[in-house]
Amino acid sequence: MSVELALTPSFRLDGKRALVTGAGRGIGLAAASALADAGAHVTLAARTVSEIEEAAEAIRARGQQAEALTLDVTDIAAVRAALSQRAPFQVLVNNAGMNRPAPLIDVKVEDFDAIMGLNVRAAFFMAQTVAKRLVDEKLAGSIINISSQMGHVGAARRTVYCASKHAMEGFTKAMAIEMAPHNIRVNSLGPTFLETPMTKPFFENKAFRDEVLSKIKLGRLGQLAELTGAIVFLAGNASSLMTGSALMLDGGWTAE
Repeated sequence: MSVELALTPSFRLDGKRALVTGAGRGIGLAAASALADAGAHVTLAARTVSEIEEAAEAIRARGQQAEALTLDVTDIAAVRAALSQRAPFQVLVNNAGMNRPAPLIDVKVEDFDAIMGLNVRAAFFMAQTVAKRLVDEKLAGSIINISSQMGHVGAARRTVYCASKHAMEGFTKAMAIEMAPHNIRVNSLGPTFLETPMTKPFFENKAFRDEVLSKIKLGRLGQLAELTGAIVFLAGNASSLMTGSALMLDGGWTAE
């Protein structure tokens, strides 16, 4: 009697084209590096030319495929024009985002508009643009919306950011339902607070650091390298049955 053993899917992304927004630093740069390392041809998009060109060059120096695309993702017409001139992307890491923390009663209209404009409007139409091209060309794909644990909970001084990430969680699910017949999967990734050069100054405030660490059940901040495995997983066939889901990398924050 022979035992049938399940096949283990490959985590390789050879032959796939991936687009990463906000790719000059932080999560975007880590995602671009990981996808290239898994074999994808990666296009790094951001407004800061020097950052993405240096990053793309560093990836190419490892013998992998990367190119830089200077792009303001809040300019929807520019996004559509730039993507129409390129081959379709089977993987999108929809990462460009921002926050301007403030107490509710101090939130400025211009800050609200900036956060929602990037985190919701720009992210929505970037996903739409990538998805439409895949549908037109009858190609399968994976859209990874970089959300946050704040898309699942509330937090003081983060009313607008929480609103924007709850919105992203909503359109992730709705897009997944519409795109499923086209074999285009749409999922979100929800990290907790990460230790990066950009967040380092915030965590020098002991009260803030203690408050954050009290909620992260693993008792420490996340590292960028701890997101890359999940990104590679979501990008390829290893997650072929997963769509409309939120993959939490929050150290247990939202478990309570």
